[in-house]
Amino acid sequence: MVGSFSMSESTAEALLPRNCSYNSPFLGFGSFILPKRIAFVPSRKRVAVRGSLDDTGVNVISKEFEFKPSFAEYLKELESVKVDRDKAGDAVNARSKTREKRGGVQRGNNEVSSVRETASKAGFVKRKALPNECNEEVASVTEVVSKDGFVKRRVVPNEDSFHHESATEEVKKKRNGVIKKFDGKRDHDDAIWERAAFRSMESEDDVVGKRRVTRADKEDRIQKLAKCINGADIDMPEWQFSKMMRSAQIKYTDYSIMRLVQTLGMLGNWRRVLQVIDWMRSHERFKSHKLRYVYTAALTALGKARRPVESLNLFRAMLEQMSSYPDIVAYHCIAVTLGQAGHLKELFDVIDTMRAPPKKKFNTPFLDKWDPRLEPDITVYNAVLNACVQRKNWEGAFWVLQQLREKRQQPSCATYGLVMEVMLTCDKYNLVHDFFKKVQKSYVPNALIYRVLVNTLWKEGKIDEAIMAVDEMERRGIVGNAALYYDLARCLCSAGRCEDALKQLNKLCRVANKPLVVTYTGLIQACLDAGYVENGAYIFSHMQKFCSPNLITCNIMLKGFVDHGRYRDAYELFLKLLGNSGFIRQDSDYGGRVIPDVYTFNTMLDACFSEKQWDDLEFAYAQMLEYGHHFNAKRHLRLVLDSCRSGKDKLLEIVWNHLVEVGRLPPTPLVIEMLRKKLEDGDSNAALSCLIDSNSKDFLELTQKLWSKFLVENGNRFKEATLNKLIRKGSSSENLAVKHLIESCKEFLQNRRTSSWGKPDSKKLVYLYSESTIVKK
Repeated sequence: MVGSFSMSESTAEALLPRNCSYNSPFLGFGSFILPKRIAFVPSRKRVAVRGSLDDTGVNVISKEFEFKPSFAEYLKELESVKVDRDKAGDAVNARSKTREKRGGVQRGNNEVSSVRETASKAGFVKRKALPNECNEEVASVTEVVSKDGFVKRRVVPNEDSFHHESATEEVKKKRNGVIKKFDGKRDHDDAIWERAAFRSMESEDDVVGKRRVTRADKEDRIQKLAKCINGADIDMPEWQFSKMMRSAQIKYTDYSIMRLVQTLGMLGNWRRVLQVIDWMRSHERFKSHKLRYVYTAALTALGKARRPVESLNLFRAMLEQMSSYPDIVAYHCIAVTLGQAGHLKELFDVIDTMRAPPKKKFNTPFLDKWDPRLEPDITVYNAVLNACVQRKNWEGAFWVLQQLREKRQQPSCATYGLVMEVMLTCDKYNLVHDFFKKVQKSYVPNALIYRVLVNTLWKEGKIDEAIMAVDEMERRGIVGNAALYYDLARCLCSAGRCEDALKQLNKLCRVANKPLVVTYTGLIQACLDAGYVENGAYIFSHMQKFCSPNLITCNIMLKGFVDHGRYRDAYELFLKLLGNSGFIRQDSDYGGRVIPDVYTFNTMLDACFSEKQWDDLEFAYAQMLEYGHHFNAKRHLRLVLDSCRSGKDKLLEIVWNHLVEVGRLPPTPLVIEMLRKKLEDGDSNAALSCLIDSNSKDFLELTQKLWSKFLVENGNRFKEATLNKLIRKGSSSENLAVKHLIESCKEFLQNRRTSSWGKPDSKKLVYLYSESTIVKK
């Protein structure tokens, strides 16, 4: 009886259909169960109801539940069942999920027994197994209430039934099948969901037993993925990149993608940044709600890498979606990038986009008043001035000032500094001084403005006024930066006052953020550009007291010696660089020692060639090959040919042997020069072999006419016997170039014989007459 409604046991049985059982203890939660149906019991404990069947096959509850008329008692019964089930579930979840095959079955039986005890406490009664289903010694039947209220039954095999005497072969096969199926199923696959009233969050598999990923762990995974992507091959296929992204165990959100892009940007790998953006677009599962932040991070990374074209393409892609439509931060990024690159026209297009409504109509049902139009601020206008500096466009600077005046906005100190820099690049020095006076009226000039003023005075040749401007800045308490003192030192070096320039280095070292060798290199370059090579050499020797010169410094000094005609000083510096390699045996020996590179060798080769020092040229070229550098036809072919024409054939032999060792085909002029040398030495076999071994497509251009010209120009150097031997050796060759050479040799010999013996009063008669006269005497 529940409330005022009661029903007898016989009446309830009469209402139930045949072969079905009403197995729920509460009205309204009945379910029909087909006989001989097996339901798998999950690893968690479930509430089980056991009963028996009468002769008609109807399930009869052996003991009727007693319900109180009060609804509070009904809730207490529910709560007691829930508490007992939670305790049993906690005990099961505390165990390990991994079990052995036999151990899993035993654990399932233990859980079933614990469920039975819980059901008996709650008022549920066990029922015996059906006689037509299985033997109770072999297996037992358990009924479990499912989530939707249905009762499911499962046959649980007993552990000792396999060895039981009464167990038949059929029962054994069935039991083995049940055990395999039971062990093969995972806990989350064969779980039977209970009703929501009997389910607790603590017993869920997706909540308990899984550690929450913290922000630090997520950041660590992002950093590892960024380093892995950065170190991967640049030609990595798309599928491999996608696999690398999926295997990082990262839940990709707007934040994680943004951090990945920022990390790749700090590493300077802008190509991977674009690849991540393309992967994000093609990833269907990734739904972004703040896509604008990801694109803004990508614009920042591309701006640091100085990639204006890629930045502009990405910016245009942002205009296609409402979620990625640019805000003021994105406009700042693209404006600064375009301004540094000097793309003035594209920058004006970006400003027009800021002020205009979107060209594409977006569906905004909940944002009727959405208006993305913005006005350029001082950051955008400063970017325009940066572009004007690159383009030397002073009209753009006045346009910026006019726009600020129309908005009644006062230009900042940085804006005035950029305007002064624009006028300096356009050689309008008087306007630089005018704007400097305007700055003094409104602001306290900073170090950047004084730097522009110093460079202006340097261009005007007013060195003393530049020094006075810096002294005035220091008296006003303004701290100068490294760029200011560096430009002042270079100004003094260009005027030949290297001692005063070195004094400025004491101030520069206090605020410098670059190595000292960079500063000395700039001073040396300033001295050499002004023609003071002696001052450059003095600073070069002076810097070795404080820091070691690097390769760039040595190359600049070497080039300065060569350009100013000091060949012996350049050659001594070159020998000093070559001597450094003798002390290097391992990587730690490179500290403070400079090894010449290909620029050093090319500079020295040009110096030897201009001074006609052929022996030094051969030595320098041999050293270049020893250091691992190769023959460059565009730079070295002229040196080799001129050396041969001057009678120095050793360089030709060095280059030829090098090309043979590395397996390269020598250029055609080099082959012709080697052929000439071998024929002049009388070695026709070597001449023919060098022509055959060096056969290339360029030899097809060596027609018979060109070989004839070659023989006419060098015929007086070749002996007739050598040419005849060459004709005999090359007559059987199938090489087209050799055939043309043989035909030209035959024609050349025939013409020479005709010109020498064809006329009666030629030199031959004079020779014979003089010879006969000598014999008679």
